[in-house]
Amino acid sequence: MSRSYTVRTYGCQMNVHDSERMAGLLEDAGYARAEDPDTADVVVFNTCAVRENADNKLYGNLGHLRPRKVANPDMQIAVGGCLAQKDRDTITRRAPWVDVVFGTHNVHALPTLLERARHNEQAQVEIAEALEVFPSTLPARRDSAYAGWVSISVGCNNTCTFCIVPSLRGKERDRRPGDVLAEVQTLAADGVLEVTLLGQNVNAYGSDMGDRQAFSKLLRACGEVEGLERVRFTSPHPRDFTSDVIAAMAQTPNVCPQLHMPLQSGSDDVLRRMRRSYRSERFLSILAEVRESIPHAAITTDIIVGFPGETERDFQDTLDVVERARFAAAFTFQYSKRPGTPAADLPDQLPKAVVQERYERLVALQERISWEENRRQEGTEVELLVSTGEGRKDAATARLTGRARDGRLVHFAPGDATGIRPGDIVTVRIDRGAPHHLVADGGVLTHRRTRAGDAAEAGERPSGAPTTLGLPAFGAPAPEPAPATPSCGVPATTGGAR
Repeated sequence: MSRSYTVRTYGCQMNVHDSERMAGLLEDAGYARAEDPDTADVVVFNTCAVRENADNKLYGNLGHLRPRKVANPDMQIAVGGCLAQKDRDTITRRAPWVDVVFGTHNVHALPTLLERARHNEQAQVEIAEALEVFPSTLPARRDSAYAGWVSISVGCNNTCTFCIVPSLRGKERDRRPGDVLAEVQTLAADGVLEVTLLGQNVNAYGSDMGDRQAFSKLLRACGEVEGLERVRFTSPHPRDFTSDVIAAMAQTPNVCPQLHMPLQSGSDDVLRRMRRSYRSERFLSILAEVRESIPHAAITTDIIVGFPGETERDFQDTLDVVERARFAAAFTFQYSKRPGTPAADLPDQLPKAVVQERYERLVALQERISWEENRRQEGTEVELLVSTGEGRKDAATARLTGRARDGRLVHFAPGDATGIRPGDIVTVRIDRGAPHHLVADGGVLTHRRTRAGDAAEAGERPSGAPTTLGLPAFGAPAPEPAPATPSCGVPATTGGAR
């Protein structure tokens, strides 16, 4: 019988997508997904290192597994992701029952390392310093029949003083547009309705190719993919946000009216100490331009409270920007000191009590704004892509859940409609706005069955087949020799978008 596996994922969308690749690699190597994760023969942790409690969470979970490992030495535990890249040998020293440690740059090595650890009967630690194989060239076990992640770049060229990601993910490297579009087309051909383009700074795409408009061109090209109904992207950086991207968003029908753009702080002094290359007025001017072109866009953000040296005046500046920005939602964080980042050594680290009090004030302000913005949706008709796993109370309330085109979460009562599956498209009228979601209890106005819904009902997933083989294709393509003389009117070379 094949050995079973489970992958536990922490952190950002990049990690979620990497976990799909880990699962695909394991299944290609003969492993089977565990029906009960608590009895899996192989447990893989895909870790995050952004928050201070990431270490405690990992070692706590590893501690819980130790009795199982002692009782069953054939069980294997693997730790990958950003925390593995950062801590390296520390993991096996603190948790010597771990079998494999692998970094962000060598996901592809996971099955080999597991087999080597079994054969050698000792832990295998392999941390590559640079990307060896682009993750998107690897097989994947996609989690969703109707939505898929597509990585367009890896790494980050910024030097934000609070962030450890560049040292763990490396410098930014871009996939060629043709490879990205090939993956998008493959997903759409498999029935996927929505793709999210991923990058640490997704709108900096094109730096490898010397094309500052590469990202807007990619958005427009996605608009030509047959069967693809929704395109999202995350996360852009204000520094790289340009008018051609806004125009592409507004003019490409399947690009969703949604924007997630991190603010981090509304204080120019704090932004300077964070080494964020924009100031509050520049940020607000981008939002104004987006809303002028896409009036119904929902804009969300990230904000850090309590950065070293943040004064009450700095924090008030943040509150003022949040009030002016009218975010649909904000992911708010208390500053987390990360060893190895410049901010960890800055003076004037704030007391926990001060940070907590400011955090609570910010959350209260954003809750009010989110509720007001959601109340504005009452009475409107919205199109939903029916989802699964996002409505925790659906069973108790006899509702289903879907995402509107602007990204808002909507819990809806199906009414007389029957046979609605995840992946289907419905329209509903919003009855009530709450701070974190919308409610539609008047029944479904229209229901369109989709190929994605068929696949979800059948338990099928997109193939996730690699779009290229071997080493990754980064940046601009190499110059090609002049084509040979065409025969029968057919060009000697053909190619997709570059």
